Formats: sequence, structure tokens, C-alpha cells
Amino acid sequence: MTQRAVFLDRDGVLNRNVHYADSGEWESPRSFDDLAVFDDVPESLARLAAADWLLILVSNQPSHAKGKTSLENLQAVHAALEAVLKSKGVSLDAAYYCHHHPEGTVAAYAGPCRCRKPSPHFLNKAAVAFDLDLAHCWIVGDRDTDIACGRAAGVRTIKVPGDDPTPRPETTQPDFRAADLAGAADIILGITG
Repeated sequence: MTQRAVFLDRDGVLNRNVHYADSGEWESPRSFDDLAVFDDVPESLARLAAADWLLILVSNQPSHAKGKTSLENLQAVHAALEAVLKSKGVSLDAAYYCHHHPEGTVAAYAGPCRCRKPSPHFLNKAAVAFDLDLAHCWIVGDRDTDIACGRAAGVRTIKVPGDDPTPRPETTQPDFRAADLAGAADIILGITG
């Protein structure tokens, strides 16, 4: 029997974005000290896991490509996230990160790539690795790129507002909207159990 998964964007869904003075922008955490997981996240993930949903993180993380931090710092942020979740009795089944950016300044990570959302590359890769039926999977994200990624992969989509106050155009309509991950979990469990 094939498995099912909830794909999760990270920043704005699992943890808070950070306003950095050097860029004047709300961005993903650049160091583990900046990671702040939303209060509802561990319980929401635990509810999904208890209902036999795989939890798979898929996130664009271009800070290294833009010369703002090291890959080691980004790996430390992920390790800190895993530690917070583990302390609450929950874990991710997989995590896929795109570290590229089309306008990056670090040559090895600059330019186009096949893994950056809205590309469905990582969802398709996870489908093979975990024997997923993508038609029975979901993605929860706070940006248009998350929703477009989900649409391209054929998964159902839920958009949360996130905590980045930067106005962004919305060109792809999600299947559902929720106030946060807890609300998204309610939708998923209410529809599919």
C-alpha cells in the first residue's frame, strides 16, 4: 500500500521569519540562535503523525547563495529545529532543502536549478523514496511558490498567512486556507482522517 505525506514549508509555517537589519527584510533564520518554532507546531505535527501521515519538509533556503550565511549555519538551524521537535516527541520523516538562488552571489549556488520551488522536484523525489501517491498528499505553505509547487505535483494545497508582513502577489489559489499549522492539520484530518 502506498504511503501518504504532508509536505511542509518551513519558514512562516513551522518557525518564525526574522527581520534582519542588514537587509531590511524578513528572512529565514541564518543561525540556530534565530530559530523560533511556533507554539502550535509540535502538537500539530504529532496529530498528523499519529494519523499515519509522513511529515516531509521542503524549503527554499537561499541565504548562503546570497552570501548572507554559511551552509554550516543553515545546517545548524535545521539541527535546532529537529532538536526542538524531538524534545516534544515528534520528528520529520525527511527534509529537502534547495540552497540555490537565481540571483545568488556564491557561484556554486547561483543561477537556475531544478529543485527550487515552485518546481515539484523534491515532491517527486519524495514520492519515489517513500512510495507516495501524490494525489493523496498535501502541502502546507505560506507563499505562492509553495502552492504552485503543490499544484505542479498534483497534491492538495493549504495556504497559511505566515508571519512575513511583506506584501506578495497571489497568483495561484490554494485548495484551502488556514490560520496556522494547527488549522491546516484540522483540515487534513477532517477530510482524510
